[in-house]
Amino acid sequence: MTIQWFPGHMTKARRQIEEKLKLIDVVIELLDARIPMSSRNPMIDEILAGKRRLVVLNKVDLADPVVTEAWVRFFAEQKGLMALPVDSSSGRNVQMILPRCKELLQDKIEAQLRKGINPRAIRALIVGIPNVGKSTLINRLAGRNIAATGDRPGVTKGQQWIKVGKEMELLDTPGILWPKFEDQIVGLRLAATGAIKEEILHVEDVAFFALKQLIVDYRPALEERYGLSCGNVDLDNPHEIVEIMEAIGRKRGCLISGGAVDLEKASLVILRDLRSGKLGAVSLERP
Repeated sequence: MTIQWFPGHMTKARRQIEEKLKLIDVVIELLDARIPMSSRNPMIDEILAGKRRLVVLNKVDLADPVVTEAWVRFFAEQKGLMALPVDSSSGRNVQMILPRCKELLQDKIEAQLRKGINPRAIRALIVGIPNVGKSTLINRLAGRNIAATGDRPGVTKGQQWIKVGKEMELLDTPGILWPKFEDQIVGLRLAATGAIKEEILHVEDVAFFALKQLIVDYRPALEERYGLSCGNVDLDNPHEIVEIMEAIGRKRGCLISGGAVDLEKASLVILRDLRSGKLGAVSLERP
């Protein structure tokens, strides 16, 4: 399966971001804490052209905390970027975003104060792929429902400036995916976490990928959730992975005439449990 998704409004979004950059003090790059590198647009470094940047690892409540700590170290040591884990839905650590942005801009703020200039509100650009939680984060920061939200990618279509108190103004942008995933594993990770619309996917392929990852890294949680034992499964034998998928389908009543398992329905059960946290705190990518 080749996963590609690049709606026209995303091409427009890239052009709009490039046009607005001259107005921006700092960029808030929003990533999915469960798949930080896979949810990081490879074009973003080129687009942002050296702008100061805060990496925000969102949906951290759904991610493995030990793996998230490793990612924070990775971004600091390997990329020279400050990374802050947050959860925009619960509000966890959201209040730390403004202080971290101030820290990144400390030299500019101090230079303005030395000249007797009262620093204006920080202008921040929020960028991220679809369904990574930009609108939910903006509403948290603003303290009101001002940005459209949804559990499906592609909700935000335009740009708007949003005030966060007196010290920050945010520019929201539509999510930007890239034209083609050179590494199909990246596409599968994005699909498993819900960044790509389900209508264009083979959900069985995505669930197969996710299930294999769960068996490797989170087997106890998987077995407890579905009341089954994976036994000595051979991960190199796809038939054995499918047998576990079928067992989950039977447990969840995903049956068709004759008692056969509806693999599409079973796949959706696995993916929705994964995305909602019902399989526990799961990270699908490690540094």
